[in-house]
Parts: sequence; structure tokens; C-alpha cells
Amino acid sequence: MHTFAARWVAIMMCLTCGLLFGARGDSEEAAGWKAGVARCDITPREPIWLAGYGNRDHVAEGTLHPIQAKALAIEDASGHRAVLVTSDLLGFPKAMSDRIRDRLKESAGLPRADIILNSSHTHTGPVLESSLYSIYPLNETEIAKIERYSRELENQVVKLVTDALAALVPARLFSGNGVARFAVNRRNNAEAAILDNHDLKGPSDHAVPVLKVAREDGSLLAVVFGYACHATTLDSYKWSGDYPGFAQLDVEAAHPGATAMFFAGCGADQNPLPRRTVARAQQYGAQLATAVEQVLTDPMTTLTPALKTEYSDIELALAPPPTRDELVKIGQTGSVYDQRAAAQFLRDLDAGKPLRTTYPYPVQLWRLGEQTIIALGGEVVVDYAISLKSTLGRDLFVMGYSNDLCGYIPSVRVLREGGYEGATAQMEYNLPSKWQEDIESRILSAVAGLAEKAGILPTTPKAP
Repeated sequence: MHTFAARWVAIMMCLTCGLLFGARGDSEEAAGWKAGVARCDITPREPIWLAGYGNRDHVAEGTLHPIQAKALAIEDASGHRAVLVTSDLLGFPKAMSDRIRDRLKESAGLPRADIILNSSHTHTGPVLESSLYSIYPLNETEIAKIERYSRELENQVVKLVTDALAALVPARLFSGNGVARFAVNRRNNAEAAILDNHDLKGPSDHAVPVLKVAREDGSLLAVVFGYACHATTLDSYKWSGDYPGFAQLDVEAAHPGATAMFFAGCGADQNPLPRRTVARAQQYGAQLATAVEQVLTDPMTTLTPALKTEYSDIELALAPPPTRDELVKIGQTGSVYDQRAAAQFLRDLDAGKPLRTTYPYPVQLWRLGEQTIIALGGEVVVDYAISLKSTLGRDLFVMGYSNDLCGYIPSVRVLREGGYEGATAQMEYNLPSKWQEDIESRILSAVAGLAEKAGILPTTPKAP
């Protein structure tokens, strides 16, 4: 292991490992599932630009730990199959996600409802084709390298899913929730003063949702877990999965033969604070791994082998776009990122391509027996998880960064407050204007519609 803290976590995990199955006894009712896992190394083989920060000035310099993509394929008692892909990436841009899912529809017969492409949102992963280009000073040579990598990545993900489906074996599924408290609402707490701040402000979601996948003999096949916090501990020039990468390494070290998979929750306005050192990333990874182990050790909900999946692309409206004169002004006086975005918008207008006024936004629901999972596209602020849990139950799993890294998804509160998540990040994501204020109601209504289709009723919030 890489740190003393992580070694301690691994030792404690190994000591409790024998309790996971024998002492509690998993119910026979879980029989009927099948599951398969696969993984691949997606570390770029040539130095390309790292994603997420606009203040970097050169390409990657090396590897802190390899970055990976992983797939979990599941099949219920009726033969209904679905696949979750997790990845050490900033996020899948729409065009890439669409191509991957279209290919899987053709090759594996999986509709979009049966595929979730999630990313950890690590800021020490690679730039992907046509994603956030305005924040990087890219030349033609660098763009060509990014495009080569992106094509290879698409092929790797398609093969990854194929391999996971081919590896299906009888399994049992269990779910539970733990807690980790290193996420801090970055809109309400100044990073520079965080060590002197004894009264943190703003909403957060500190839940650690865990899906345990066990083989018939009780041994762990996969552990899927999530957290709602930006993977921005590190801003170096070395490839890594940031704290989610270290957490996965710790879980796998404690459970040899198991595949650990991390998904990002609704942490668009949450940061791991304090940050900026490898030791911090390892610390947060160890804390997250400890929370996962607590869930695995405690009694978990046995999931009946029945799978339901629903999916919808809904049209979200944008505010009226800027005029040509306004774009010219932005190109002269805006930030360097906005200047690049404005120049692209002007080129689009010159080519007869109108600016966007709506966006097709992906909303998805899975029901694994008794466990509901919501997957939303983009960088979703924490308000959505809080709201959805209030209506669908506190044990709900809510994923952000799924199927499309389309931009920040603010709540009405954040949209009205403005700031980076509410307004200024839009042009970086090639969106010419802010979202309309009905964004939150449209997304929540879409989730409610999918839940109704899946036969899920709203719940009464449980008392603390």
C-alpha cells in the first residue's frame, strides 16, 4: 500500500473480511442474478493534455497510478441485462457517449436504458475529443493526439462491455449506504480559510452508496460505490484517478479478486478540502474505503433478482443566446476561455449554424430489486440528490456525470445565485447562455415519470 493510513485501512479490512459473509449469512433470496466484470487500462500511451483545469500549460509528465475503465454486467432472473461502466475520466462527452451506446445497441442488443456510462470526474485524466476545448491552449498537433486517444478509448469501452457480458456467472446483489465527510460545499466556504473554518455552510451529501456483488460461494466479485464530491484533490501533471482512484486501490487491496468501481454523485458544487497534495488524495481515498468497508461489514439489503430500466432524453431550455455584437464584445473583453468560446460561436454563425436554444439531457433510472438508482448527465449540484432522496427514499443512489458531460446542472437556487456553477461555466461547455429557470422542475419531473413507469412510488421521508 502507498501510505501508512492506507496500510492500516487494508489491515482492518482484512480482519473484518471473514465477517462479511459467514457471521451474517446472506439470504438465499438473492439467488437468480448473474454478474460479470471486466476492466482495462486507459492510461494514454503518449503525453497528451490533462482535463479539468485551464491553468495547466503543458501535457502530462507521467503516471501516479494507472487510470482505468471498468464494467459490471448484470442479468436478472428473467434474462434482462444491463451494464454499468465506471471510468477515471472527467466525463464522456455527448458525441462519444452516443457512438459507444449506438455500437453496443448493434453489437450487444443493449438499448440506452440498459447502459450507464459514468465517470469519476478526475481532473488528472485525459482531455477527450471536442470536450471543453476552450479552456486548453491546444494546437493542431495536440488535438490530433486527443482524437487518436478518443477513438482508441471508444473501442476499449465497447470491448470492455462485451467482455463483462461474456463473463456473467451466478451472483447475489446487496445494497447499503455509509458516510464520509470530507466533501465541502465550495460555494459557501472559502478554500483559503478552510483550516480556520469551524462552521461549514451550505448543503452536502455525505452518503457513500454501496452495491455488493458476490459470487455463489460468497466471495466478492465487485464492489460498486459512490460519493458526491469533485475529484479535484490533485492538479498535477501525472495521470491518476485522484481520491476515487486511491479508494478503489484500497478496496481491492483488502479484497483480492474483487473489482472496485467508483461512480460520481451529485458533487458539482462540492470539493475535497483541504487539498492539492498526493497525501491528501490518499487520505480521502482511505476514508472513502473505510466507509465502504463499514457498509460491507454491516447488514445489507438483499436485492431480489428483478431488473427494471428506464431512460429519457428531455429538452432543457437555454436563455436567449447572445447576439453577434455581444459575442464580438465577449471575444474582446471576456476571459481567455470565453474569448475562445465566443470565437467558435462566431465561426458557427458564419457557417450558418445557429446557436443552441435547447439541449437534449439524459435522465435514467435503474431498479435492482429493492434498490433504485438515478443517473443524471452533466455536473449536477447536490440539491438534486437531496430533493430526490426526499421523495424516493434516503437510501436512493444518485449518480451525476452519467452518459454526457454536457455542462453544470444548477438547481434554481444556484441558478439565481449565479457564479461559476450557475452561469459563468456555460460558455466553456459550448453553451451560449444560462439555463432557463425551469431546469430543476423539468429534471425532477422526468425522474418522477421514469419512477412511475418502473412502478416506484414516492416515499414518506424517514425520521432521523
